[in-house]
Amino acid sequence: MTPADTLPYPGTLTDVAGLAVGHAAMAGRPTGCTVVLCPEGAAAGVAQRGGAPGTRETDLLRPENAVAVVHGLLLTGGSAFGLDAASGVVRWLARQGHGLAVGPARVPIVPAAVLFDLWLGDPAIHPDAACGEAACAAASAAAPAQGNQGAGRGASVGKLFGIARAMKGGVGCASLRAGGFTVAALMVVNAIGDVLGGDGRVLAGARTPDGQALQGTATALQRGEGAGAPVLPPAASATTIGVVATDAPLSKLQAHQLAGLASHGLARAIDPLTLHDGDTLFALATGRAPEPAPDLSTLGALGAEVVARAIRNAVWHAEALPAHGLPAARSLAA
Repeated sequence: MTPADTLPYPGTLTDVAGLAVGHAAMAGRPTGCTVVLCPEGAAAGVAQRGGAPGTRETDLLRPENAVAVVHGLLLTGGSAFGLDAASGVVRWLARQGHGLAVGPARVPIVPAAVLFDLWLGDPAIHPDAACGEAACAAASAAAPAQGNQGAGRGASVGKLFGIARAMKGGVGCASLRAGGFTVAALMVVNAIGDVLGGDGRVLAGARTPDGQALQGTATALQRGEGAGAPVLPPAASATTIGVVATDAPLSKLQAHQLAGLASHGLARAIDPLTLHDGDTLFALATGRAPEPAPDLSTLGALGAEVVARAIRNAVWHAEALPAHGLPAARSLAA
């Protein structure tokens, strides 16, 4: 690792005032969910750039639609089955009295995104409503654990040549503070491509056929090794999902634009990005900073950087799953 790219990067999503993060795990196989709670409400947007997103309530985040804030976000394993966990988050928030006042009720607004981790163990085991509630109960403003936690428990990377040559992904965070504002990200990394360091070196990804070294997926494709018939996992079987957040006071439209700008961080840290990655990036703005909102391009540049850093931190913190044939970046290097 070069001095300019020393891992892990500092910071966490909860450096943005007003946010709490919680993880929960399912018993029986490596899967789970992660919640980001903003019970007082935060402006939110989303960027969906992948070919197979699995989501809930993302239409509501479109700038022209009426609801202005959300009260939580869910990131979960279990593919489409994992969306069950969002019901638990909604129920937990409602019991605390949080949500959008609609007539006699308060309705918590909780968009969600899923990743595919059904490769590992019994696919009938997936996050459910109880798992979502458990993540809420565990949520706090303390720095959340990274690596094999919550939605990152079953995440993997480097799958272009098949899951047998993949490595462990996970959940990672990073933050930056500039000009009186904090911008932070939490990413759950489950990509088909490799994860690159800031110096362009592969940190984790597809391994050579003997499993002992990193293949370098982009270089292998340029040599023609993937031409014709790579052992590509099925469509909708990989997803990098996450949240970029700031304490700047942004409108719903500006939060939507922040998500789009920050999503460029995916291309800095994952190579190649494919049609099979259903990448979804939420944006939150708590408005806790007292200063007027800075130029959105500045926030977007910071957002792209923290997204890339959080992706790298995810694989740096990841731990191997030997029972499932997934080494981690640090175990392979050792």
